Amino acid sequence: MTLLLTRSLITELLDPDTVMAGLHAGFLAAGPDVRPLRVRTDLPRPGTATPRPGAATPPGPGTATALLPGVIDGIPAYTVKVNAKFPDATPALRGLVCLHDLADGELLAVLDSATVTAWRTGLAAALATHALAAGHAGSVSVVGAGAQARMVLQGLARLRELTRLTVCDTDPARAAAFAAEHERLLGIPVETAAEPRRAASRGDIVVLATWSRSPLLDASDLRPGMHVTTLGADEPGKVELAADALRHALTVVDDLELAVAMGALGNSGLGADAAHASLGQVLHGERPGRESSDQITVYAPVGLPWQDLALAWPVYRAAAGAGACPQVDFLA
Repeated sequence: MTLLLTRSLITELLDPDTVMAGLHAGFLAAGPDVRPLRVRTDLPRPGTATPRPGAATPPGPGTATALLPGVIDGIPAYTVKVNAKFPDATPALRGLVCLHDLADGELLAVLDSATVTAWRTGLAAALATHALAAGHAGSVSVVGAGAQARMVLQGLARLRELTRLTVCDTDPARAAAFAAEHERLLGIPVETAAEPRRAASRGDIVVLATWSRSPLLDASDLRPGMHVTTLGADEPGKVELAADALRHALTVVDDLELAVAMGALGNSGLGADAAHASLGQVLHGERPGRESSDQITVYAPVGLPWQDLALAWPVYRAAAGAGACPQVDFLA
């Protein structure tokens, strides 16, 4: 039987500390020699006529991405995720994460990918941000008041003391609602800013989580001691930091090959030499992270398939133990 894990069930069964522990272990695990695969394509606009042979199909408002396989040493399962992204829709991301038995491929569970993605992306970013930001940094600015920024803040609040929050979004009403929510949740002063540069000027830590296809910040916006986490550059064409900002800072990525192929580096016209290290290398102690309080650091992930497994496996174990989860037999 296959467990069906909806958004409400996932959030009921998990807590940020459990997820961050699994993600931290995943970054430290050597893992099998399996390259992360991300396959991305534009989706055609509904009703678009079939083009002539050899002609390009005009892209529609959405993209589809598959991430596979998600594997971590010590976990007897793997994940395959398929997402569709529609920036103008609510929610903007829809899809499924399939959890399979590593021994025989049995489909153990199907999970809502929007929830899995927000949790694992935001909490992995919180881990990296805490590891790279200056020890005294407590003022945070978020640009993009969505699910990923919300999870970054949840994780960071468990890892360090936060003193002030600034919120910026293209929708002022959404920014105001996000600010009010987090003033209540975090118990710290929260304000809004009308544009990204103004928001960045108020934070020691800056989190960019947008759909931007042009730089929001450049090197002139980076102050000594600042840390920036850029989450939006996760597929070709998406850019949040200008090339000079990435070169000016000590830039850490989650996977060097993917960062050049479809992440912050390649999308800004940079190569592998612009990255200082991967986060795994920093956490392992193979490469240094921040070395002084006035150094500028950047974390620029793409997102890796194993991170889905780091969340899906404990959710599945908890749901199977609870025995109150919907199930379906796809072989019936």
